Amino acid sequence: MLWNYATPGIPDALFERLPGIPLSKREVRVLLLSCLRMECNSVLWDIGAGTGTIPVEMGLLCPQAKIIAIERDEEVANLIRSNCNRFEVKNVEVVEGSAPECLDSLHPKPHRVCLEGGKPIKTILEKVWEYLEPSGRIVATASNLETLYAISEGLSHLQARNIEVIQSAVNRLETRGIHQTLAALNPIFILSGEKL
Repeated sequence: MLWNYATPGIPDALFERLPGIPLSKREVRVLLLSCLRMECNSVLWDIGAGTGTIPVEMGLLCPQAKIIAIERDEEVANLIRSNCNRFEVKNVEVVEGSAPECLDSLHPKPHRVCLEGGKPIKTILEKVWEYLEPSGRIVATASNLETLYAISEGLSHLQARNIEVIQSAVNRLETRGIHQTLAALNPIFILSGEKL
C-alpha cells in the first residue's frame, strides 16, 4: 500500500496526475478534511473532484462512509478511479456528470458536500443545499475574491449556520540552486456552513 498511516496528508507526488487537472495541495487538503467533520458512516459528495485527492484521503480515513466523486470529464473521472485503485480505496463511486444537472440522479443524499469547483457556483450551491440532509455540512473552496463573494453570499442567502472562513497561506521549503527557500503555495479560501 502506498500510504500506511492512519493520519491524512498524503504527499502530492504519490497521486497520479494529468496536466492541467487541479489537485488540492496536501496542506489545504488536510484543512478541507478537517472542515468536513465526517462521521464514520457519512455520505459525502465531492463536486469537481479533480485528481481525486479528497475522495482518496476520506475513503482511507472513513472506510464505512459512502463517497461520491462527481467529475464532468471522462478522462478526469478515470483518473479518480485510477487514484482510488492506487491507494486501494473501495468506498468511492465516481459519477461522470456536470453539476447541478447530474445531482438529481445521485443517491443517497449527502450528509457532507465538498464543493471544489463548477460554474455557476451559486447555482450549484443552492441545488446542493436542497439535497443536503438536516445538520449536513458544506465545505467550498475559492481561489479568487469573486468566487469567495459568491459562496459567502450563497451561504448567507441559504441561512447556513456556523459559517466559517479560513484563508490558507502555506509555504514549503524548496531547493533553488544551492539555496533553500520557502516558496508560497497559492492562497485559497475554505468556507463552510451547516444546514438547520
